[in-house]
Amino acid sequence: MTLATLGLTTEEQKAVEQFRQQVVTPSMDKLVILDFWAEWCGPCKQLTPVLEKVAADYADRGVVLAKVNVDENKFIAAQFQVRSIPTVYAIFQGQPIADLTPARTEPQLTQMLDQILAKLPVKAGDGSPDPATQIAPLLEAGEELLENEGAEQAYSLFIDALAIAPEHPAALSGLIRALAALGRADEAQAIYDSLDESLKTDAALVRASSVLSIAASAVAPDELNALKAVVDAAPDDHAKRIELANALMAAGQRDEAADALLHSIAADREWNDGAAKARLLEIFAMIGLEDPWVSATRRKLSAILFG
Repeated sequence: MTLATLGLTTEEQKAVEQFRQQVVTPSMDKLVILDFWAEWCGPCKQLTPVLEKVAADYADRGVVLAKVNVDENKFIAAQFQVRSIPTVYAIFQGQPIADLTPARTEPQLTQMLDQILAKLPVKAGDGSPDPATQIAPLLEAGEELLENEGAEQAYSLFIDALAIAPEHPAALSGLIRALAALGRADEAQAIYDSLDESLKTDAALVRASSVLSIAASAVAPDELNALKAVVDAAPDDHAKRIELANALMAAGQRDEAADALLHSIAADREWNDGAAKARLLEIFAMIGLEDPWVSATRRKLSAILFG
């Protein structure tokens, strides 16, 4: 499948480039299992462990797993004419060669893969562990530590992960966010700035960029109080209110930050091309859409937008 970039928006071009890196290039000599999924999709969550296990078991036969979130990659999903999820394809040399969607169990999937691999010149692995499989436990533990104020330990785990996979986006994102949590924002920013532009389009590093943006908004307590006073005196100054929200977020006061942004959205949702809503959605993505606080705050946003 050819995905041309001529005439596409910047975001669509980024999506195409990311797809080429994560799917098309590996598929030149390997078989890529391409899984279209979404956070809200129950069957997707049931299928994910099956796909991950089979991909790991078949890694030494040249099989790799790639996942596309249809909510975040609508353009790519449209190119594959994805109408329901989960949708799973086998990709070889940039082309979908089989629809694996009917295979919902491990035996069904392995039977289909065996049939496909018998017919293709797929480059077998060398028998060494897949780096992505190796670092998965490190990433999971690191993220859990970050969520529970264990940034120092998380930093060490992300360093260990990068020693195995030096350019893994999730590991780089974790390292950057751990450094920011440790008050080493300048070091975190320097690492981010050193990355290739194509890496920065990955969702994990977009999240890290949001964290750095918030960290850069940190102010001293007396400055924060002064900013609050300015907003109280000029409640319709949305620019100052967003500045306050950023500073509150940097200070760890996310309830107050969200309230500030929700106030601006309720007062004038279109101000500055919807800047307050965009910032709130950015915060949601930074924290994680599955987070209970995000879910509760999204309900408040929905009440304002659709109530």
